[in-house]
Amino acid sequence: GSGDNVLPMRARKHPDLSPARDDENKVSSGEDDLDLPLFDLAVILAATDNFAAESKLGEGGFGPVYLGRLEDGQEVAVKRLSKKSSQGVEEFKNEVRLIAKLQHRNLVRLLGCCIDDDERLLVYEFMHNNSLDTFIFDDAKRKLLGWSKRFEIILGIARGLLYLHEDSRVRIIHRDMKASNVLLDRNMVPKISDFGIARMFGGDQTTAYTLKVIGTYGYMSPEYAMDGVFSIKSDIYSFGVMVLEIVTGKKIRGFYDAELDLNLCGYAWMLWKEGRSTELLDGAMGSSCDHSQVRRCIQVALMCVDVQPRNRPMMSSVVMMLAGENATLPEPNEPGVNLGRNRTDTGFSETQSEFTVTTTDTAYSKS
Repeated sequence: GSGDNVLPMRARKHPDLSPARDDENKVSSGEDDLDLPLFDLAVILAATDNFAAESKLGEGGFGPVYLGRLEDGQEVAVKRLSKKSSQGVEEFKNEVRLIAKLQHRNLVRLLGCCIDDDERLLVYEFMHNNSLDTFIFDDAKRKLLGWSKRFEIILGIARGLLYLHEDSRVRIIHRDMKASNVLLDRNMVPKISDFGIARMFGGDQTTAYTLKVIGTYGYMSPEYAMDGVFSIKSDIYSFGVMVLEIVTGKKIRGFYDAELDLNLCGYAWMLWKEGRSTELLDGAMGSSCDHSQVRRCIQVALMCVDVQPRNRPMMSSVVMMLAGENATLPEPNEPGVNLGRNRTDTGFSETQSEFTVTTTDTAYSKS
């Protein structure tokens, strides 16, 4: 009887992942186009308990993130974008469509979005083990991450970045690669998050405005921090910093050796030159490490933080160098960022010393 129809209708009104059937969405713009799931605001509000404080997972560079539970029980992460985007609704939808098409096992999957008045929400798959920084910088948890797991994480991040830079249909520069933007799933597979948001907030990429919104000190390449110039090579610089953090269990922003006047990159370089690079290893890991693999990671990381963007390897080379057992790798140069006082005895040339300011906090205000 007519009673049979009630449920399917209700299910259709509250789509979990089926697109809302508003008119403009009925016509797909080409068979290649992935129909973008548009969530009803009501569905999102129900899922996050009206953005309850208890649902808040954290605060990203682009707005707060909430844990949501859809009607079918699926857990999602809902990112509530701050209202800085210069885009209209259509451009925003196109951008989200584009990013939803980017699928790789080392990227967080975008499930859909919600656009309602001035709300812009992105709905992602939920990652159970939170972000990489909550593991490697936590005294208890980092003991759980042995070297082989850390090496897998480094390789996974590298593969995800390679896909963004070189293998997907659009070239995407992440612009804010850091440990808190790498999420870990149930099996500790690393997934890069926020890789498309930088594009949505695009516009003129070198303006001071974008420079202030996007990027995190310590992870920023010198040419980006100083001149707002960014490229694939600025992501590669940030990747190098992350590798050093994963190896050492130390934060780029928290590590500073006052006696030697070095930050983490400078310290890694000093130990590398002296053939002592395995001393960088996080003591929490225990001793079962493949030392040649550790050295290879540090060597690749140092190549990535080269002051000259043109000397940094492309991600395709990085993946090959990390995975290649016996390849002979080029020698890295001195890293570009030194916290020194421009002393002459650091062996810095004039051209390099102009970058020495880039890791100090005072040079950067988030106003």
